[in-house]
Amino acid sequence: MSLFKKLMASVGIGAAQVDARLQKDTLLPGEIVSGEVYIKGGDVSQTIDDIYMYVVTHYERETNDKTIKEEYILAKHQLAEKFGLCPREEKVIPFTFQLPYETPLTMGRQPVYLRTGLDIRNAVDPGDSDFIEVRPHPLMEKVLQALQLLGFQLCKVDCEYNRLLGRSHPFVQTFQFRPTDEYRNRVEELELVFYLKEHELEVLLELDKRARGYFGGLGLYEALNLDERYARLCLSEAERNCSVEECAAQMEELIRQRIR
Repeated sequence: MSLFKKLMASVGIGAAQVDARLQKDTLLPGEIVSGEVYIKGGDVSQTIDDIYMYVVTHYERETNDKTIKEEYILAKHQLAEKFGLCPREEKVIPFTFQLPYETPLTMGRQPVYLRTGLDIRNAVDPGDSDFIEVRPHPLMEKVLQALQLLGFQLCKVDCEYNRLLGRSHPFVQTFQFRPTDEYRNRVEELELVFYLKEHELEVLLELDKRARGYFGGLGLYEALNLDERYARLCLSEAERNCSVEECAAQMEELIRQRIR
């Protein structure tokens, strides 16, 4: 019977179970994630080589004229080292780690989840996934509110493959806006990318002007020079308390410079 149980446990039947319980599941990029992992032994004794937790998301990539979704691991954290687990034994392991600043916001249908797993040699590794909500950092929220104040409506949020702009990761999260007021006749679309750090937010902004001849009114040099396509705005942590109106004034100056 013992041999049979070991065989069954090796394929996941009657094996150890894992359940991660988060202190909270709504977080900001860069915020501390904390909780406890509950482990319950199965029908036989097993050796747990490792307990890990991945921060996982998805991004889209164009290949062979098709759009595919690729899973991407933003971070991996080891929660415990090797230990033995007796039949029906229960263990609780607390954990704390920082959510990466590059974690995408869960706006639209963008998923972010924490995958917990036990590493058991010669057996199917039991796992658990917990979806989290990632809300905008206060500096991000200020920029989004400022654009709304200027008459830009958020219409699409995507995570897409981009090695050039992705920096430390192979993708970026883009936020696309449509003008609704005074810029409607001069701007087709506004797109921005956030780069959040511990004490700073960098905003990369691109305007798609309404066509005015070749290159949508851009000069040949500007159209071919990638650096000329983007405007940058940096907000420090000290500007966290500035008003939305002050942020909107900075954004408006950038926009006016690009459409002159």
